Amino acid sequence: MNTQKKIIGVFSNPPKHIISLVLGLFFLASLFFGSAYAATVAPDSHSGISWALSYLAQNPFAYLFLTLAIGYPIGRISVGGISLGATAGTLVTGILIALASSALYGITYNIPGLVEDIFLMLFMYALGMKVGPQFFSGLARGGMDFIIIGLIVVFSNFLIVFLGVKILDLGPGYAAGIISGSYTVTAVMGVAQSAVSTGAFTLPEGVTADMVGANMAAGYAISYVLSSIFIILLIKYLPKMFGRDAVLEAQKAESEFNVGEDGGALPGTAGASILGFTDKQIRAYVVEHEELVGQSVHQLFRKNPHAAILRVIRDDDVIDAQDDPKLKMGDIVGVIGDYSLLLKGDKTLGHEVSDPRARMVDIEVADIHVGKSEFAGKTLEQVGLEIGFGVHLKSMFRAGVAIPHLAKTIVEKGDVLRLAGPKWCVDKAAEALKAVPIIESTYTEVSFMSLALFVGFVIGHASVEISGIPFALGTSAGCMLMGILVSWLRTRNPDFGGPTSEGARSFLNDIGLSMFVAVLAAGVGPKIMSSFQGTVVIWIAVLGLLGALVPPFLAWIYGYYFRKMNPVILAGACAGGRNSTPALFGIQDQSKSGIAAVAYPVPYALTSAVVLILGYIAMVFS
Repeated sequence: MNTQKKIIGVFSNPPKHIISLVLGLFFLASLFFGSAYAATVAPDSHSGISWALSYLAQNPFAYLFLTLAIGYPIGRISVGGISLGATAGTLVTGILIALASSALYGITYNIPGLVEDIFLMLFMYALGMKVGPQFFSGLARGGMDFIIIGLIVVFSNFLIVFLGVKILDLGPGYAAGIISGSYTVTAVMGVAQSAVSTGAFTLPEGVTADMVGANMAAGYAISYVLSSIFIILLIKYLPKMFGRDAVLEAQKAESEFNVGEDGGALPGTAGASILGFTDKQIRAYVVEHEELVGQSVHQLFRKNPHAAILRVIRDDDVIDAQDDPKLKMGDIVGVIGDYSLLLKGDKTLGHEVSDPRARMVDIEVADIHVGKSEFAGKTLEQVGLEIGFGVHLKSMFRAGVAIPHLAKTIVEKGDVLRLAGPKWCVDKAAEALKAVPIIESTYTEVSFMSLALFVGFVIGHASVEISGIPFALGTSAGCMLMGILVSWLRTRNPDFGGPTSEGARSFLNDIGLSMFVAVLAAGVGPKIMSSFQGTVVIWIAVLGLLGALVPPFLAWIYGYYFRKMNPVILAGACAGGRNSTPALFGIQDQSKSGIAAVAYPVPYALTSAVVLILGYIAMVFS
């Protein structure tokens, strides 16, 4: 009954992606049925479908965005909780359009390689910006265990697939494609493609770059679908396979990991300026104590730094504490902190009132980097006495890691203090620390990002020859490493490189990868059928499943028997090592806890970089 209601609800008020999906499927259906009819009834005529495909071929801009418009909703279709995802949906759509164009009308798509390069580099840089902070911040929690688990997964995947392709004598490109699909990391095809285009891989006689690309796409498509499904089932039920209760083990892990300092989002990352929950409330009182009359708000703060008057209401006047007014009897004051601390003798609070003029003070959250300042070397208590008016310390970071912010904690040069308070109070504290308050914004420093991409490209493009074989990091990997470096430096000084909007980073990540895949599909679509010859499909499926499932199982054996790790934490690490967020969701659902996510970032970030290097090597030595 509930399912029926959901279905009726979808069709009575369809989501936007459902509408896009229906239109996209209608286009594809019209494409194939119309093409088949035209080819049968009037093969020499120029049907409307052939005109449309010819238009797309002559205008790559239209082809690229139509592919994304159809591919994204197709990727959202979920069957049994499993979906292709936007990237695979875009790849399938692009291949179908290019394949139909070529097979039925002889139309091919020639999109400049520069388009592919630009979007791939943007994606790799955005990816580096994302995984950099996760990797370095997670080292403190998991240390070498998480690193070793990630390395076990990524290197065993490479060995299984690469050696399997060699033994079975599959053509060049299959190894990189199967690695990409079995790891569900589409970017592997990007670095492999760059190995072909730069000449790091020498094409055998009679083999073209498009044929290699078609092999890659075939290996990717089959192994991606199979690995996406079975990795979820494996990770989800690993604890049960070894006789462990996932719910009970998650409860144990929660008690073990409920230590240390949770400072929230790292400096320079998404969420750093979110206020969140706080016990620092602004309350309004009527001044009824003679000892407060005649004193300025700053004088009172210096005497009692645990309470600050942020606003004074006098008749119809609203006076900000920035003007340092002196209190009069009957004033209404907005206080953050404990009002009773302002009183020396009588501890009875004044009459509390609900006056929004006193309480409605805008609060912002900013990260402030402690540079060359006389405050370095002092305790937080001492610093707070001098610059803490109207602000409270939410978090404190040192070398990109949150540390306890207690009264006697020493402030060191290079620390990042996350302060919350009225803007003018935060600005004044930052000025005293000789720093600039960093707040999340929609602005992105494009010039610095461009410089980082330039440096990454040059580093990745440089090559050395060993025994006559050229070796290079690869331009895409170089751009990703620059993203990692920049994001790592920003966790130490959020002002480094100017602001980077998380919305902009996420957009570059999505549009870069999707556009790269759409361009790839246009080139390999006409050749992909030649990759499915004989038993090739079966071997791709076998190698894809082995590459997807055996590596995390080996990592589980290491963690379970040799390191005696908590099964739920271990499952999260294995999911991260396999770069599978759906698998992480699977173990979280099975354990009814989110604790598995603690182990996910380090192996995920590590293998995100290593698998690209191994994919490049797999292509070079194909």
